[in-house]
Amino acid sequence: MVWLVFNVHLPSPAELEREIDGFGWGAWLVFIGIYAVVALTPIPVTVMAVSGGLLFGAALGSLLSVIGVLLGCWGGYWLARALGTDLVRRVLGSHADTVESYLAGAGFEAVVVLRLMPGIPYWPVNYGSGAFGIDHRAYLAASVLSVIPGQISLVALGAFVANATWYNGLTVGLAWATVIVLTILASRRWRTAARENKNSQDPEPT
Repeated sequence: MVWLVFNVHLPSPAELEREIDGFGWGAWLVFIGIYAVVALTPIPVTVMAVSGGLLFGAALGSLLSVIGVLLGCWGGYWLARALGTDLVRRVLGSHADTVESYLAGAGFEAVVVLRLMPGIPYWPVNYGSGAFGIDHRAYLAASVLSVIPGQISLVALGAFVANATWYNGLTVGLAWATVIVLTILASRRWRTAARENKNSQDPEPT
């Protein structure tokens, strides 16, 4: 993954548009495949989501981006399960303890919050969830719930850049408002779940 970051050039949105358009009817599948691979690595997924809006518009771009990023997240989870906790800890480096502490005891809520928060990459959440024992069903449900508004907000930005209509502008505003509201609600549930888990683990007073 480190080698990929420093040696693989991810095309700009304009370059991606030219390359993917050349596949004709298969452009949808190519885009989903590229997005899934990017989501498996530490490469930020933002450029792919924005490119989805430039290429396919807000509605179709959001659908394809959500499918692609969920496939990549799901693959990262199972890859971490296969690699084992020790190896994933080395991959996460100094962030391993932080990721584990965030996910411990409030897996569903933590995944939702970490997915929604702008600036937090997906890959530590993917690998941390797989390595630190987050239940697969909880991880997948949390990912689906939180990925959709986040991806729509980014795809809508790309669509607005390509075509600055009131519809695309409204989509951007509504998507980001949804992300903010869900982040606040999920953060509160996360803190509550983590506190309840801590209290349940504390020894009873004698």
